[in-house]
Amino acid sequence: MNKEVTTNKMGTEPVGKVMLTMGIPIILSMVLQACYNIVDSMFVARMQSAEVANLGEYAVNALTLAFPVQMLIVAFGIGTGVGVNALLAKSLGQNDKEKVAKAAGNGVTLGLIIFDLFFIFGIVGVDFYIGSQTKDELIREMGNSYLRICCLGSVGMVMFSIYEKLLQSTGKTVYSTIAQITGAAANIILDPILIFGYFGLPKMGIEGAAYATVAGQWVSMLVAMFFHYGKNKEVKTGWKYLKLNKDIIKEIYAVGLPAIIMQALMSFMTYGVNLIFGAVSSAAVTAYGIFYKIQQFLFFAAFGLRDAVTPIVSFNYGMGSAKRVKQGVFYGILYIEIIMLAGMIGLEIFTEPLIGMFAMSKETESLCVLATRVITAGFLFAGANIAIQGVFQAVECGISSLVVSLLRQLVVVLPLAWLFAKMNNASVMIWWAFPIAEAVAAIVAVLLLVRVYVKIIKPMKNWKVIHN
Repeated sequence: MNKEVTTNKMGTEPVGKVMLTMGIPIILSMVLQACYNIVDSMFVARMQSAEVANLGEYAVNALTLAFPVQMLIVAFGIGTGVGVNALLAKSLGQNDKEKVAKAAGNGVTLGLIIFDLFFIFGIVGVDFYIGSQTKDELIREMGNSYLRICCLGSVGMVMFSIYEKLLQSTGKTVYSTIAQITGAAANIILDPILIFGYFGLPKMGIEGAAYATVAGQWVSMLVAMFFHYGKNKEVKTGWKYLKLNKDIIKEIYAVGLPAIIMQALMSFMTYGVNLIFGAVSSAAVTAYGIFYKIQQFLFFAAFGLRDAVTPIVSFNYGMGSAKRVKQGVFYGILYIEIIMLAGMIGLEIFTEPLIGMFAMSKETESLCVLATRVITAGFLFAGANIAIQGVFQAVECGISSLVVSLLRQLVVVLPLAWLFAKMNNASVMIWWAFPIAEAVAAIVAVLLLVRVYVKIIKPMKNWKVIHN
């Protein structure tokens, strides 16, 4: 193995240190990504109208109904990016420059195809989707307007997800973070201007929130493109690499497809929860939407560190270093659990001030407080699940990662939520579905990790590894 490869910090620096140096910028980037949804909710919650009482609460409800499709856009973009990330990092570890270039080019083309699909959905599918969750005409109208704009302008979200992973896969996480910060800042600045009509601009209401979100995503995409093509010297570029290659696509989606499904399960879970909770009360739906967006700051931080775990473990897996792979597993689980523990304590302490920022009705506010108290009980289990899933993706065990996601986001949580919603004290019991599902999934994740260690990681000691 030549010096160019072995001097990559993912293969030479102490694993615990490089995971932090790569992970902290990604964490910041992911936390800022969570700003897109929560900032919209905070501003639209303050919308007022002389004709409609509690207009802001109706608007937050509309955003909650639109949210699963936004998550689905993210799922396809990030999932494809994860596949590109893993393949590119592994190819770097193997010093296969041509494959690195093809992985990056095919990722860009696949991103454009994904955008085309959501653009079409924005034209023909939004009305039916929103209408399937509510019969309230005002909520339906606002949900349609917001989601249609987000879908038609989704190229920013999808392509930023691709370029972000291209930068992360070569260890240039600072640049992806700068791109995310720039876009998030644009969104935060534009939200009040477009929603409330400042500086002589028309008052656009919920449509203004959508335009601000799309604009922020476009800014992030353009900045990430600038850094990728200007700074990512390890990745060759050219029109010929954009041509789809069947073998490259297969390798991307060997990891990427399970990642897409895992991310998409969040969307399906939220859609299912909206339907189930809607039978309890509209306040429960709104409370869930608010808590979910607050929770995202913590979960996205964990996802950010996981996105450092995956390329580090994948690089050393490709290089054949069993010791560094095991260190990656250890530090990945440790650091993510620390994040989740700190977040759990913080949310328990600051629950009421955080929820108070949304200016909801007393009923919705009390339900949101209750949701926070109950759901945070499962955060340590969730942290283990997130960390272990990142390891599975790195060593090409995407199916194991998918099994964990199915358990925590579909197979356990939705039946439990449906069952609890039928009980007399449904408004209290429904929230317990989430920590129970995380606990069940964590048990299975640990068992699968033991199997991966025995079959894949432990035998690596027999590989021929060349060190500096």
